[in-house]
Amino acid sequence: MAEEKLPSKTQVPASAESQKARQKKAVIKEQLQETQGLCEYAIYVQALIFRLEGNIQESLELFQTCAILSPQCADNLKQVARSLFLLGKHKAATEVYNEAAKLNQKDWEICHNLGVCYIYLKQFNKAQDHLHSALQLNRHDLTYIMLGKIHLLEGDLHKAIEIYKKAVEFSPENTELLTTLGLLYLQLGVYQKAFEHLGNALTYDPTNYKAILAAGSMMQTHGDFDVALTKYRVVACAVPESPPLWNNIGMCFFGKKKYVAAISCLKRANYLAPFDWKILYNLGLVHLTMQQYASAFHFLSAAINFQPKLGELYMLLAVALTNLEDIENAKRAYAEAVRLDKCNPLVNLNYAVLLYNLGEKRGALTQYQEMEKKVNFLKDHSSLEFDSEMVEMAQKLGAALQVGEALVWTKPVKDPKSKHRTTSAGKPATLGSNQALGQAMSSAAAFRKLPSGAAGAQLQKPPSLPLEPEPTVEASPAEASGKMREK
Repeated sequence: MAEEKLPSKTQVPASAESQKARQKKAVIKEQLQETQGLCEYAIYVQALIFRLEGNIQESLELFQTCAILSPQCADNLKQVARSLFLLGKHKAATEVYNEAAKLNQKDWEICHNLGVCYIYLKQFNKAQDHLHSALQLNRHDLTYIMLGKIHLLEGDLHKAIEIYKKAVEFSPENTELLTTLGLLYLQLGVYQKAFEHLGNALTYDPTNYKAILAAGSMMQTHGDFDVALTKYRVVACAVPESPPLWNNIGMCFFGKKKYVAAISCLKRANYLAPFDWKILYNLGLVHLTMQQYASAFHFLSAAINFQPKLGELYMLLAVALTNLEDIENAKRAYAEAVRLDKCNPLVNLNYAVLLYNLGEKRGALTQYQEMEKKVNFLKDHSSLEFDSEMVEMAQKLGAALQVGEALVWTKPVKDPKSKHRTTSAGKPATLGSNQALGQAMSSAAAFRKLPSGAAGAQLQKPPSLPLEPEPTVEASPAEASGKMREK
């Protein structure tokens, strides 16, 4: 929110600053004694000092005194509302701001702050109306940012991008706007525009850690792990306690097949952000790769508690349960994964492998046919390329089920660097999903009833979409991606 502040001063030692503050308070006290407490300006300045010191309730009482002494002054009401906002009394703040708006209808600050209050009250339509009114009165970067965050909270990335594009046109050198716009494009998978805006942000501010982290994650997505780690080294100097940073570093080591280092970094990320399901997802993934199935089950179960609607998590949990020889619970996990995930053919493929190895050929055939339907849908509605190991697994299973003639796969991808593009519902793949899909092909490896090599796929590639810095808003938007979901 916009806020009035005391005039800024040149930095001085803390002792000298506190001495000046005492002198100011002494002058104010003397003035109030001379006027019997009726000097509005002295009360106003004292209230500002109290607010800067963190005494919000005391500042509110003094601003209310100013409003009583001068009821037709909109500035006094704005400060009362500001103090109410800082106390978390958003509804009361809107009422006072509305009173101030009656006294001054052309104050952009009142319109902007009303919009912010309505955001906290979850009244997004009113918030948008007031923020648009603020932009008509006076264009400010902060108003554009808040308007964009409303669309992010509503989950409308395209409208948020339109707002940020207008903001960048108005303020082309604002690195926060450029970085956020780049992150939104990255979340949509529009890498060229994402790289362009992130590059512009770094041109104006080479130390912008959010832009560096995002650029590093793009390099990581395309398999350039060493370059990405170089970028992350710069970020680590600026924000050494960043959970997304350590998550991405861990997945870089995972891509380089340095699994112990990957687990170490991911556990540091988990320590810093214990409720982030993406980090738990990746920890489960790395433990699956190392065949530490009990640990994988632990982390994947925790991730499901925070993200119970993601089918891939249940599929990976089923992989761990299969290798722990808990077949009944593995079948339940696969059934839940199939129920939740309507687009990913690998869920049905792995379920079919398990059922085939258990001798349930009819159920395996049903899942195989569902997989083919999803493959046909993805071929018709997206340009995604299927992982070659996934294609090979499906062909072998089809031959075993005697339905090999009906396969609908495209030619396997030959370029190993393109293997990060997997079949994940026509949207940017979830963090680490390519490893998940690769590892899940060995879901029934313990039984080894399929033809040789059908269930032994190894993880090869990095996470397809690492974590991203999330927009700084109290109620986190969809993550941003995601927050990249940096978070």
